[in-house]
Amino acid sequence: MDKRIEMIQNQLSGNSDFIIRKIEVNLGRVYLLFLNTICDNNFISDSIIKSIIENKDDIKDTEQIKDKIITHTDINYIYSLDEALTYILTGNTIIMFSFSKDILYCSTRKIEERSIEIPPSETVIKGPREGFTESIKTNISLIRRRVVNSSLKCEELLLGEDTITKIAIIYIEGNAPKSLVSQVKRRITSINHKYVQESNYIGECLQDKPSVFDTIGYTEKPDDLVAKIQGGKIGIIVDGDPFAITVPFFFIENFHSPSDHSLNRYIANYFRLIRWVGMAISLLLPAIYIALTTYHFNLIPPLFVFRLAIARAGVPFPIYLEILLMMFFFQILREASLRLPQSIAQTISIVGALILGDTAVKSGLASTISILLVALTSLSAFLAPSIFGSISIWTDILIIFASLLGLPGFFVGFLLFLSHIASLTSCGYPYLYPIGTKDKVQYKDRILRPKINNLPDSINNEDEMQ
Repeated sequence: MDKRIEMIQNQLSGNSDFIIRKIEVNLGRVYLLFLNTICDNNFISDSIIKSIIENKDDIKDTEQIKDKIITHTDINYIYSLDEALTYILTGNTIIMFSFSKDILYCSTRKIEERSIEIPPSETVIKGPREGFTESIKTNISLIRRRVVNSSLKCEELLLGEDTITKIAIIYIEGNAPKSLVSQVKRRITSINHKYVQESNYIGECLQDKPSVFDTIGYTEKPDDLVAKIQGGKIGIIVDGDPFAITVPFFFIENFHSPSDHSLNRYIANYFRLIRWVGMAISLLLPAIYIALTTYHFNLIPPLFVFRLAIARAGVPFPIYLEILLMMFFFQILREASLRLPQSIAQTISIVGALILGDTAVKSGLASTISILLVALTSLSAFLAPSIFGSISIWTDILIIFASLLGLPGFFVGFLLFLSHIASLTSCGYPYLYPIGTKDKVQYKDRILRPKINNLPDSINNEDEMQ
């Protein structure tokens, strides 16, 4: 017995919160081993220590302690010291005996948790406002409250050699294709990171191909995750992270909003079309403007050419450099507003944008037309915030092509953009769904939102995506 205790003590040496509690009973000693910083100390005192002391003269064996003395739903045997150490580190209490080689564990985990709040990254006009927290137990309960169905499956795994992070794979059996479920499980179990701290550690391993576009979905809203698993997708929740993963993830979902199904269908579709137009403006407008004003003046109305010449009088840079410079300044301002405390970030971003634009024009670094174009481009990109960074990068690429070759260069760059996103897949499913798929795919929430009663029961009515 002393050797077993000593081995665990050596592993946990230097931890001031590691506690060994000894209790004398009629058969010998009972040892409780736990970390008091992540355990419910009141429960240990009232339901374990007190119960053993009150029955210390009547204890016959460990089976009696497990079944009759300690009244807890989650208590069982474990069979190795390595397993015992893992249970201690994850907030359980280990019970060892001087009169038996048996080892019991009792779940006593208690960690301070953030309450359920409105998710700041996914605001809604109308609809549920609950958001996930960092507790995997709380997050699963939010999902089960919405799906009262025995077909809802929640399979838990442990990842990370040093972090032992709990994750949950959630799907509806019969809706999610079996091939998709087995593929996701296989990829997750093959992850061999020593540390798994958040959902992106898993998301990057699920991506089929490196890209600036996320082919893995993320959400903070349980109602959004439920809607997706009802459509045959798979949700993945990571303990310690309020963002849940959804796979597969399609390009069109970047233009969906969590409140779309809570709004009037025609209004929701109108807003969706605005988001698509905003993406087109942010991606194409700067490159087209540079191509026309640099190489193709004959395609611009003469009056606008005259006004453009007046506006650019005194600007020392070529148009493409002027646009790239102003977009770079805007990115700096955006990053600064994100890193500042919320109480002053909004004020700084508004004042900074006004001062930056006004000063750039007065100093001759940029024309008023360029300031207007950059502002319109940046605001349009914010309509689909999940791909803001991706679109910003491809906007710069198209600007470079257009500045070198004019409209032919713009079309070459645009075809590269289309070919890139067309080559992407998400867990084997085409990223540009519904383009490139057959009619067997049942996930019908596409560019326009269908009627609620026309929403699908599953992604695929067969086992395999063709």
